[in-house]
Amino acid sequence: MPLRIGTRGSALALAQADRVVSLLERAGTECEKVIINTQGDTATGVPLHEIGGQGVFVRALDDAILRGEIDAAVHSMKDIPAKRPDGLVTSAILPRDSPADFLVHSEQFLKLRTVGTSSTRRKAQLLMHHPDWKIEPLRGNVDTRLRKLEAGVYDAVVLAEAGLQRLGLFVPGTRLSPEMFIPSPNQGTIAVVCREGEHAALLSRSLDHQNTRRDVTFERVVMEEVGGGCFTPQGIYCRNGHVKAEILSLDGCRRVRREGDLSSFEDASTFGRELRRDALELIQEAYMTLGLKE
Repeated sequence: MPLRIGTRGSALALAQADRVVSLLERAGTECEKVIINTQGDTATGVPLHEIGGQGVFVRALDDAILRGEIDAAVHSMKDIPAKRPDGLVTSAILPRDSPADFLVHSEQFLKLRTVGTSSTRRKAQLLMHHPDWKIEPLRGNVDTRLRKLEAGVYDAVVLAEAGLQRLGLFVPGTRLSPEMFIPSPNQGTIAVVCREGEHAALLSRSLDHQNTRRDVTFERVVMEEVGGGCFTPQGIYCRNGHVKAEILSLDGCRRVRREGDLSSFEDASTFGRELRRDALELIQEAYMTLGLKE
């Protein structure tokens, strides 16, 4: 019986699932893709923080695994919430692709004024470096965002560089250095989730990349200590144990940034607590501005 691999139906999600299926079949495991619809895909006119954050993309696939409709699910790892249902594990993490953001534009950079993104982090980082820009909400899959750019709704839109690469898209624009524009925790990483047990062992053995797992796990430990979810503008990026992280005000006028070397989960936890301590005012301010409770 083939291993049933669940995925969202967007072009990017399907490309990611295809990569996982290809690797598994190359290792001798027969697979079948199963498309699952999520609230995050259907409610595209609503900011993510109003419908539960990035976790809305994961919940429907988690439920499908627990109901026995699929054996495993493929996700962008940055979408996976810190709190997970009992019995589910992130069984495999693929080698990381580019963690960087990419500013798509055909206009000259100096002429850009209106930029589309619904990410509080991307908005704050762009405003910090370009306070004269107007940042307008933009959700939807990659094709939708590029169509709105082409229609002239925006001068530029921000996308994950890894997503463009996975789709084989070559678009004009500017790569935003992850050292200057620190990405979301786990950006550029594909993860596979399943129940604990035999399937988890198979997926781990066939797909898991230990160096990437270490770095992105450090990022998640820091993220969990900081708190704030997708509501507080925050970037956390670890490469070979070296971590850079920042918390920004929603308007991009202020930020707290830290950098260090991590060799253990305890190091990452301490780093995260210290970052939260230094940036607590910005975190609380973001929640109050958005009318949320931390």
